Order: sequence, then C-alpha cells, then structure tokens
Amino acid sequence: MPSPRAPKTLRQQLRLTRRALTPQQQRTHSEGVAIELSRLKPFRNATRIGIYLAADGELDTAAILKISRSRRKDFHVPVLRRPRDRKLWFLPYDPTEPQRINRYGIPEPALRNGRLRLAQQMDLLLVPLVGFDARCHRIGMGGGYYDRTLSYLRYRHHWQRPVLIGIAHECQRVEQLEPNPWDVPLDLIVTEAAIYRRNR
Repeated sequence: MPSPRAPKTLRQQLRLTRRALTPQQQRTHSEGVAIELSRLKPFRNATRIGIYLAADGELDTAAILKISRSRRKDFHVPVLRRPRDRKLWFLPYDPTEPQRINRYGIPEPALRNGRLRLAQQMDLLLVPLVGFDARCHRIGMGGGYYDRTLSYLRYRHHWQRPVLIGIAHECQRVEQLEPNPWDVPLDLIVTEAAIYRRNR
C-alpha cells in the first residue's frame, strides 16, 4: 500500500500501478467488484445509475453492466457538455450506439438529442478514482469534474442523492488522504478485496 505523498506524485504513481495490472487481474477485479456491488442495498434499490466507461487502467465496469442485464437498471455515463462547462452531465448508455472519444481520451456516447440528465437525477453514482483511503476520501485525475458536479451534496445533511460509491482496485488504496475543503467524500468504496464505508 503506497504511503501518502504530494498529490501530483501520488497520482502518477497510482496511475502507473493500475496500468501495470494484467488483463487477467483486471477481469478478476472487475468480476469481484460486480459481485460485491450486486449484494449492496444501495445498488439493488437503484434504478437510475451513473457509471463510467473505463480508461487508463481504471477498474473495468463491463462486468457490472453484464451482471445487471437481467435487472431493471437504467445506466447513464458522464459526458462533457461544453469545453467551458467543467461539470459532468449524464447520458443514457446503450452499447449499440456509436461512441466518440472526448478531449481527455475517454469514450462517451456520440448521440445527445436532448437526453442529458443532471447528477441529482441519478439514484446511484459509481465513481472512478485514482486513489482512496479507508475513510472514503478519494483523489481523481485532477480535473475536479466530479467535485464540482457534486458540490451541492456538501450542503445537504438529510436528502442525499445520488448515493456515491467509488470502485477501484485494492492496490489504489493509500494509508491516509488529507481532503481539500471542496472534496466530496464517497459513501462507500468497493474493491475486489474489501468494502469501505464512510463514518458520517
């Protein structure tokens, strides 16, 4: 488990670590996380779920999509609306529709047609991350998109929507992260080895 260090250096190290995983390790981790998620009440109860399409060694979400085919789950993926809009919007995910690569090299649906939704309209959001600690703090890629998109949650103490679950490889866990004032903590983090819950 890596020890804490400067965020930029830590981010680089953790990205290299997850990229070094073999295809077999990626598949095993993805399947393990999918099974654990399927047992969690927030996932079972959610109908509209935000889910990312993996890039840069992130935990692959294909197994989650596969295990959910027989359940009534409506998956949406994050998209960038405009270059200056530094928040995420969500589009219904249909694997048969064409995709395009956005300016960060991340796949997203090519078809928009007025189907954009807000994070508040999701029941559950599966959040990618670069690193995390057992208190459910995370560091992302550094763009701050998720924190800006979910900033409204910092001011709500009762109605919290969506539920935020980070999914990652266990090798991305660090001993401790010091959150910034604008960071939005996750409710849970699921890896192939453990489930971490935030103490409110």
